[in-house]
Amino acid sequence: MTASLLAIPDDLPDGDLRALLASPAAALRDGGLVAFPTETVYGLGADALSTRAVERIFHAKGRPSDNPLIVHLADASWMDRVAVVTPLARALAERFWPGPLTLVLARRDRVPEATAAGLDSVAVRVPASRVARLLIDTAGTPVAAPSANRSGRPSPTTAAHVATDLGEDLDWIIDGGPCEIGIESTVVDARGDAPVVLREGSVTREMLGDRGAIGDPSRSPGTRHAHYQPRAAVRIAPVGRGQEVAADVASTGARVGLVTGDAIGVPSAVTLLAAPVDDDAMARELYAALRRADDLGLDVVVVEAVTDTGVGRAVMDRLRRAGTPNDPAAAGSSRGASRPQAGGTPER
Repeated sequence: MTASLLAIPDDLPDGDLRALLASPAAALRDGGLVAFPTETVYGLGADALSTRAVERIFHAKGRPSDNPLIVHLADASWMDRVAVVTPLARALAERFWPGPLTLVLARRDRVPEATAAGLDSVAVRVPASRVARLLIDTAGTPVAAPSANRSGRPSPTTAAHVATDLGEDLDWIIDGGPCEIGIESTVVDARGDAPVVLREGSVTREMLGDRGAIGDPSRSPGTRHAHYQPRAAVRIAPVGRGQEVAADVASTGARVGLVTGDAIGVPSAVTLLAAPVDDDAMARELYAALRRADDLGLDVVVVEAVTDTGVGRAVMDRLRRAGTPNDPAAAGSSRGASRPQAGGTPER
């Protein structure tokens, strides 16, 4: 089976967009798999209330069944369908939804154990992407969706990335262009009186009032197993030393790529993969750069560290996860920043 591709024109009115999404939405209702764009990364969607449909996600991705999925909703009023909603959750939803914030809440019985990986909690969010929200609303069911890639690989930020990894396993791929944010959502345990951050994202601790300490990520999709890893080894260079580290690695004969904000004077033996101008751009461009390194057959990717605050903290979290298994020198090389514990957090 090869996925049908649906390209979304720019500035399409809601009514026309809903009509265009009718076939993928019907596929979701019928237990199919549909890849769709969000502001974070592309998601691999299935009916969150169907055990059989959700099991297809795990099979297509090669995803361990103990890794919970994020349930995507058309709007905040859908929360009560799948979760026991706390006052804190309503306040956070009011402030940050639609947007890149996932809330972990007590699970209602109608949500299958497969969706929640056997936990008594469920992770939910309303994506900012208009395409995603209209798809979910047209389907008429909450949509479980991890990132639309082979498990462990860098997350997809374009439809082409999805097609490369999963094009033979899906019913539809909806092409909404490149993702605006480029890293997965922040995950917060909202069952208590104060937010507890389980995974860093573009909704930062500072935006949450820095009230949420890092909690046990086992309630959060996307942290229990290896993630974000290209085939190339990833080495994190200290701030301001990306070119120096890349040149040193290249001198050993390795084929080296570099991600750095300083694109002037990159050594000829080094392939410049991306030159993000700030932390937001780094988040947006990182996964595409890691995938390009594999496309080029590079041995090592050197990524210059960013500041370990705000969205930079989320970027460094992804880099440590991408880098450590392939290159022991990567761990802790971003100015001694601490590494969060592995656990089991959703991917999107």
